[in-house]
This record gives sequence, C-alpha cells and structure tokens, in this order.
Amino acid sequence: MLGGPADLMRDFWYLALPGNALARGKTRRLTLLGEPVLLGRKGDGGLFDLRDICPQRGIPLSYGTIDGSEVVCGYHGWRFGTDGRCAAIPSLMPDQTVHLDRIGVATYPCREVQGNIWVFVADRDRAPGVTPPEPPRLPLPDDVVPQIAIDSVFPCGVDDTAYGLMDPTHASFVHTSWWWKKDARRLRPKEKRFEPAPLGWRMARHGLSVEHRMYRVLGGAPTTEITYSLPGVRIEHIQAGRHAAVSLTALTPTSARETIVHQSLYWTAGWLAPLRPAARVLARRFLGQDREVVVKQQEGLAYGPRLMLIDDADTQARWFAQVKAAWLQARAEGRPFENPVKPRTLRWHS
Repeated sequence: MLGGPADLMRDFWYLALPGNALARGKTRRLTLLGEPVLLGRKGDGGLFDLRDICPQRGIPLSYGTIDGSEVVCGYHGWRFGTDGRCAAIPSLMPDQTVHLDRIGVATYPCREVQGNIWVFVADRDRAPGVTPPEPPRLPLPDDVVPQIAIDSVFPCGVDDTAYGLMDPTHASFVHTSWWWKKDARRLRPKEKRFEPAPLGWRMARHGLSVEHRMYRVLGGAPTTEITYSLPGVRIEHIQAGRHAAVSLTALTPTSARETIVHQSLYWTAGWLAPLRPAARVLARRFLGQDREVVVKQQEGLAYGPRLMLIDDADTQARWFAQVKAAWLQARAEGRPFENPVKPRTLRWHS
C-alpha cells in the first residue's frame, strides 16, 4: 500500500556500494533490510561482509579496526576472521579454555560485479551453505565499471520509491528545467509494447523519440529496451550502432520506511569521457527531482487517502505490486513463482 511500510524481500541481491567506494583495508558500515552490516575489503582486494555486532557485548564491530584478514572489536579486542569465526580473545589466560570454533558472527555473500558491490540478504529460514543465485548482470562485458555512480536516500518504503521511479507520465511535470521540458503542456502520445520478464516485465525494444536525440552521438539510430524486476532493479539498454549506453537503477531498502536509490551509468564510447562531469550533475538533478516529489507525496499519503490508479499510466505500478505479491505468496506456499504479467501495449501522453 502506498504510504505504508513496505514488505522487505529476502533471498535477493541488493546493491550496497560502487566498487571504487571501498578501498583495500577499509570497511563500510551499512544497514540492509533493517540489519547492521559491516562490508570490508581485504588487503588482497577480496570482499567480506559480517553482521555488524560483536557477540560478546553487542557493540558494532565497525567501531573497531581491520588487521589484515581479521576484524578487531574496539571494545575488548576480540578478533574475527572474514569468514565470521572468532580467531582470538585477548583477555583469556593460558589456562582458560574457550571453544573459539563455537563463537562467530553471521556473514553475508557479497560479490563485485561490473563495478558494483552486491550483498545477498538470505531468508532467515534458508538452510546454511545453500548457494545463492547470481547477482544482476548488465548486457555489457564483465570488466566494465560505471562511468557515473550516484545514490540518494528516499525517506519512504521501497514500494513508494519504485512506483515513483517507474511512473511514465511524471517527467513533463517533475523533470523540468529551463533547458529541458520547460513547457509541460507539450505532451506527446506514447505507445509501448510490454512483455513478461523473469521476476518482472520488459518494455520491448523500440526507437527513441525526438527528445532523446542526444543519444545519436553514440552513432546510428538509437533504440532502447527497459527491464524491471524484483526486488527493485531497472535496467535500460540503449543501442546505437556498435555502441551502447546502459543505466542501472537499484533500490536498496535500509528499513521498511527508507530506501537508498543507486544509479549507475555506463557507455562504451570512450570519446564521451569528457562529458562525465556534466552527466553526473544532470543525473544528480534528475534523481533529486524524483526524491523531492516523492517526499512531497508522503505528506498526503500520511492521511491514508483513497487513491485513483488509472490505466494505462499506472499499469506498471500495479504490475510491481502484483509481481511482488505473487512472489511472496509463492514463497509462503512453497511453490514456484508464476509471473502475473501478460503481454500488453500501453498508451499515454507525456
């Protein structure tokens, strides 16, 4: 429901940080789905991820230090390997025995994929040792990194955040500037074909409209394909000739009422590198406009109003709610997920 706390979905990968935001020998304190997480990078570049609570007195391990491949608690110096196992307790006397192999902190699978660090938050009932699926991948080589990576904290649940970002008709009224769509009255008819995709749906590949002429710098007539999938991942793949531009938007809930929106932009045309500073400013402005309008929306939603979602403009918001509900119901009943989205053409003005 809009305006309320969101159901948090486990057994999914969530984008935690851009890879270049975590240097070797450093850690970052995060909150994912209400859980305290300590994400770190070892001296050899490998990643680790621990529950950010020392099992002795409950102090966050993030107040300690990292020593090679061990995390040292800042309260009593207990040492933990990056596998979560306790390696040493400094206060013990030689004749005092404690079974260190019985002491440890929970760990989270983490992977660095195409320049972003993903963390897998498992269902609490998942059997230990079960291998999680692969993190999301973009239609680009594995060794690419984002040209631009930004994020913003939205003070609302992941559902409200998702509905706002996938709304196809708000751009002419929210994303306005003196140089971009400054006249909201100039609306154009749009018609797009949609089809089901794994854990979501896809806007089928189509040519870009006149307001996206800037993508012609990639070479050739640009086309785009946009995929939305649980738990909140949007991938737009623009192809123009032999070059591509890809936008990744990933929603990472810190709690039922707060969400971090990560945006990563990639392109294969090397000569566009000088445009990176300007593109970063524009990306932050667009994301800031989305955040501002969602924050304003929360003022009205606080009163629990009856809402009027309409076809076809609000159909994707309905699909998100339906796909999420279907996935949660399938998990509760122990059966395979069945995607409720059917192929359909949607039309609107924007």
